[in-house]
Amino acid sequence: MTLPDLPEAFYWTQSSCGLVLKCRPLDTVARHVFTTRELQLPSPGAWEKVSEALGVRRVATLNQVHGNTVVPIRRDMAPPVEVCSGDALVSDDPDVAVAVRAADCVPLLLADPKTGAVAAVHAGWRGTAASAAVAGVETLTRECGANPDDLVAAIGPSIGACCYEVGSELVDAFAAAGHPRHLIDRWFLAPPAGRGNRNGPTLRLDVAGANRDQLILAGLREENVFMCGLCTAMHLDVLTSYRAEKERSGRLAGVIAPLATSPTR
Repeated sequence: MTLPDLPEAFYWTQSSCGLVLKCRPLDTVARHVFTTRELQLPSPGAWEKVSEALGVRRVATLNQVHGNTVVPIRRDMAPPVEVCSGDALVSDDPDVAVAVRAADCVPLLLADPKTGAVAAVHAGWRGTAASAAVAGVETLTRECGANPDDLVAAIGPSIGACCYEVGSELVDAFAAAGHPRHLIDRWFLAPPAGRGNRNGPTLRLDVAGANRDQLILAGLREENVFMCGLCTAMHLDVLTSYRAEKERSGRLAGVIAPLATSPTR
């Protein structure tokens, strides 16, 4: 199998949960992986393999609801309920990894090199319209004392604008959520209509790019936001896509944990 090419900031490697994708700049501040279709999610024992790969006691997950609710996990808290509803998790506990699942939506990982706190965010179009990534940054700031200027972000595989045709109602939803017109025009691409096409151009949403822009607007430095640039629908031998595979699709996971020797505030 020939693996997709990656930007310099990302690399493929093998782990106890199979082939994974990692981000070099994030390596220095947090333990993390983006899993591939080699890890069967959902399946019995999958999260145990992820725990082994990251060297943590357990992996915290969510009942994802396509919103912007963030669930914090603090090292000085009692263990949380195993299944909460939301679309982002924040943690400063080095014994706990936080994970989100995706099969076209954006899995986004954040880490603070100063406090050691981390976040995992799930953002499909609804979560992106609701600024889930911004909510993750704000929770890291409020709960863990992070400074957005210090944060490092890695945006994992998601459906690309090349394959994500959407209707105009999504433009209306982003406008209703308060996103400015110049950003909506940047995120929704309208390639020229083909010759003889009377239906006009088809809109395509750059959901990964929208999350990158939202992180920068939330205070992250542009040079600290890294995108792998992989479209899930274009690389089905390695990744998985609900739009391409429907009910046959599995799930990828973005998982992150503070370093075992992460700093304290």
